Amino acid sequence: EQLLESELFGHARGAFTGAVARKKGMVEIAEGGTLFLDEIGNIPLAIQSKLLRVIQEHEFRPVGETRVQSADFRLVAATNKDLAAMAAEGSFASDLYYRLSVFPLRLPPLRERRDDIPGLAYHFLRTFAKELGKDVDAISDAAMSAIVAHEWPGNVRQLENAMHRAVILCTDTVLRVAHLAGIVDADASAAPDAP
Repeated sequence: EQLLESELFGHARGAFTGAVARKKGMVEIAEGGTLFLDEIGNIPLAIQSKLLRVIQEHEFRPVGETRVQSADFRLVAATNKDLAAMAAEGSFASDLYYRLSVFPLRLPPLRERRDDIPGLAYHFLRTFAKELGKDVDAISDAAMSAIVAHEWPGNVRQLENAMHRAVILCTDTVLRVAHLAGIVDADASAAPDAP
């Protein structure tokens, strides 16, 4: 919790063991810009109240400092949790939830956007083939069927990591089902693949 507070709000020199110099936090660095907080549903309640103060009052205090600093930034937050339910049960600050709900956007999980999967798969294929210096430039129909059929509970991040691993394993110019072993569902990976 103290580390997160320091990362968000910064700290003064000597604020805690190892704080050998003053450090700016993300709130101060975002001044005049945008701060993106991913997985905001995992932030402890104590930090939530301090974040709420920054949003409401436009001020914060770095760890170990007595002076208050002003803050002017746009906040964008993301989570895969149901913040409304968490606020109702008390595990997420309701005031913070209402402050964050100014303009909510719901992005459906990848399994509900299967038409997006081929484009993303090819994007990651090109990215990792270039990064790894490989000539992989295609995905077999059977491999693409397996990729599209997979549920992707980890969404785009999981697809990205799966494609990275598959490109590493690929020794041909075409990514095949065999390169997806251990990545996609067992029944999909058993699908036949053209040579």
